[in-house]
Amino acid sequence: MEPLVVLLVVGSAFLHALWNAGLKRQADPEGAAIAILGIAAAVAGGAWLVAGGAALPGLAGVGWSLAAGLCEGGYFVTLALALRAAPLGIVYTVSRGGALALVWPASALWLGEPVGGPAVAGATVLGLGLVLVGAGRRDGATARGVLWAVACAGFVAGYHLLYKAALATGAAPAAVFAVALAVALPFNVARLGWGGLARAKASLGARPFVVGVAGVLCAASFLVFLSALARGGAGAAVTLRNTSVVFALLLAWLMGERPGRRQVAGAVAVVAGAVVLGWTP
Repeated sequence: MEPLVVLLVVGSAFLHALWNAGLKRQADPEGAAIAILGIAAAVAGGAWLVAGGAALPGLAGVGWSLAAGLCEGGYFVTLALALRAAPLGIVYTVSRGGALALVWPASALWLGEPVGGPAVAGATVLGLGLVLVGAGRRDGATARGVLWAVACAGFVAGYHLLYKAALATGAAPAAVFAVALAVALPFNVARLGWGGLARAKASLGARPFVVGVAGVLCAASFLVFLSALARGGAGAAVTLRNTSVVFALLLAWLMGERPGRRQVAGAVAVVAGAVVLGWTP
């Protein structure tokens, strides 16, 4: 992987973990998610205009971007529900690690990216780590959070693959992301009904700086990542982006979360599996 791509992906990983931590700090994660999504959509649209507009060649690029938007919508819903019930460290590790476990076989079967013995070993270690993270807490609320995080992982894997397909048509990253969020935002509002807009407004009014910064960071993290994804394979890029698990665990610790030994061991296994996958030729 090119050094520039590595730098872009790791940078986007840090920004992504940071805005997820901001969402976790909200009293109403579902309402705040709509506010953050709205701000991110505005930033993405602005970036598209600054980039010169257009840059969506053909119907294929539009179609893949719209499909990615549906996955983005599901991602924001399930992420908010998971963070409402479970700690940031657990939710982030399960959702990001689970997505990686799904993206690698899909990218091999659909996009033709290679998967060898070391990749299988890495995926096995990663899967073990996810089991340890999910099994570490047994109260009902956290169990529900883990299940929502698993669902979130499916949406994360989906939008990564669909973004890659859209970018492969020659579409510009800012254009792809702006179109996707144009789908994701009304999807999230419709799920909560008109009350969702009031909840989003209340969340923004209660903590305007935190929610506003989280929205900008959300947009920045995706735009930077899509720029990297346009230059590299989906499996390798998603793998390297899972360095965000380390950032998320550190942020969770700073926020007062104290994971048990099983969560720590599981997180280490997830990162180790991601490293093996990432360095597999």
